[in-house]
Amino acid sequence: MKNTFGTSVSVTIFGESHGPGIGAVLDGLAPGIPVDEEAIAHRLSLRRPGGTISTSRVEPDRFRIVSGVFGGRTTGTPICILIPNENTRSRDYETTRSLARPGHADYTAYCKYHGYEDYRGGGHFSGRITAALAAAGAIAQSALDGQSIRIGTHIARCAGISDLRFSDLGLTDLESALMSVSKKSFPVLDPNAAEQMRAAIEEAAAEYDSVGGILETAVTGLPAGIGEPWFDSLEGVLSHALFSIPAVKGVEFGGGFALADMRGSTANDSFSVQGEKIITNTNHNGGINGGISNGMPLLFRCAVKPTSSIAREQQTVDFIEHTNQKLRITGRHDPAIVHRAGIVVSSVTALVLCDMLAQRFGTDYLKPGT
Repeated sequence: MKNTFGTSVSVTIFGESHGPGIGAVLDGLAPGIPVDEEAIAHRLSLRRPGGTISTSRVEPDRFRIVSGVFGGRTTGTPICILIPNENTRSRDYETTRSLARPGHADYTAYCKYHGYEDYRGGGHFSGRITAALAAAGAIAQSALDGQSIRIGTHIARCAGISDLRFSDLGLTDLESALMSVSKKSFPVLDPNAAEQMRAAIEEAAAEYDSVGGILETAVTGLPAGIGEPWFDSLEGVLSHALFSIPAVKGVEFGGGFALADMRGSTANDSFSVQGEKIITNTNHNGGINGGISNGMPLLFRCAVKPTSSIAREQQTVDFIEHTNQKLRITGRHDPAIVHRAGIVVSSVTALVLCDMLAQRFGTDYLKPGT
């Protein structure tokens, strides 16, 4: 099982949804990077469920950093973060152990691990594991803050309702928007859109159903020259990591699939000199040319599918008895996870960028004062 991502700066995740706990090991960060435990707790709170639009399983996420940090700074050695599971109800899964929940990894996990997998709450496949990514991502973001690299993610679309778009904002407004959404548990730019989205999620919940959405992420301050032209392109490495997040089923950069309907004269981003900087006058390519960052804001979107666990009756199979069955999922589940996934996408982005910057400039690039 491959649970480590990264080359110069790597993250390893471990644990199961209903096991004793989950966690992450972050290795390769330069020494001296500030580690703010309140900032980590804040990011975990943004991922945590809340209210009628989320599951009633609420974990306190009382994390512990057991290595790699001393006196509030990274030491340069592996950072291990432990997060205990304190609110589990494993009995919800005992009667459905051999039933393949539609949209879940129950059947594929059984095929791969021959019945030895921890099936409770999805085990190691559970979105619960993303809490560890959020915690590690908070430390990675602290390293990026030292280089004035900002990351923010908002809900661009949910249940057919659209928010404003990062791509329509100027650089100054974009940086302000990134700061704003990074503090919100429901990260939307337009308050009216947020209200409509919440109502749509509650409507789906009342009908024992779920909804999905699209997350839009922007990164400012990323220098030009990050990425490789072929197999380790900036888009390729980011996509590899982003598709590891449960429920992410699509990733597009800049104009994405809309570029297919444009002419080259529209899709091309013309260049200009602005003071001492070279910029593009549009950003249809999302800040990337030839797999390498060009210094413009990095822009991409992730499609998040509707939550798989719904209380409606569905057709399935018993994959041990090989019989057709009906299944109505009980327990505590989200009618939407898109609002909780935003901070996970930002965290994964921070981890990837730390690794790619360290590969390009060396690990000391991320140390304070560089």
